[in-house]
Amino acid sequence: SPSTLPARLPYVPRVPPMALLGKVTATTFALDRPCCVFDRHANTSDTVWLVVAFANASATFRNPPSRADVPLYKQLPTTHSYMTLETAAAVYACPAPSPAVLRVGGDTACKDQGRQDPCNGPLPSPGPYRVKFLLMGCHGPKAETRWSDPILLRRALSPSTIDPVPTRRGSDVVVIASLLASLGTVLATAVLGALGAKVWSSLYQRDLGTSAFACRSYWTHHIPPALPQPLSPGCQCSPPGLGCLALQPPAPC
Repeated sequence: SPSTLPARLPYVPRVPPMALLGKVTATTFALDRPCCVFDRHANTSDTVWLVVAFANASATFRNPPSRADVPLYKQLPTTHSYMTLETAAAVYACPAPSPAVLRVGGDTACKDQGRQDPCNGPLPSPGPYRVKFLLMGCHGPKAETRWSDPILLRRALSPSTIDPVPTRRGSDVVVIASLLASLGTVLATAVLGALGAKVWSSLYQRDLGTSAFACRSYWTHHIPPALPQPLSPGCQCSPPGLGCLALQPPAPC
């Protein structure tokens, strides 16, 4: 009956603990799906809703007696709570389907079109917010989870708070960092140059020790050209291959 209090379930909604792109933004946040939570209480015609409320207003939230009384997204500024993400209870039954997360505030068209049906529009402020899941049947609420811990959204920086001119301290830090980087480059160059000179000197001395004769004998232009030598008076050259023939004086008569 409508006067029956919904069953209190021990499940606590939470933002996924694992790394997730866009897990919490300035207007949205992700939630784990409440899979296998309502199986003992849900029928095929039941639906599961997500209740979103400002953290300081969650204690005063009252479950609606019927779907017609569900607080809408556009009422959030005045009622400080709304209900969204109406989903068939069978979707959250075991085994858990994928994807494993829900995104609260992901419907940007919801705010622009001013739709009357429950929608999942962007959250208007950083919060913090608390959420809970509510199982609704034909005669009203049947089961509900606990409220989540406060969820604080990221804060977007206002353009007016950004200083386009760096502070003096920041400029000094940049100059010091640049000088240190330049000094490191100079020291590295000097060390590499010293090592290269030492290696070159070692290789040059080794080459002088092993091939000094070859170097001295190669520079032949330092040796003065040899002058032709006169023939010995007692010898004349014979045809090639026969050497020199000695000339004997004629025998005396």
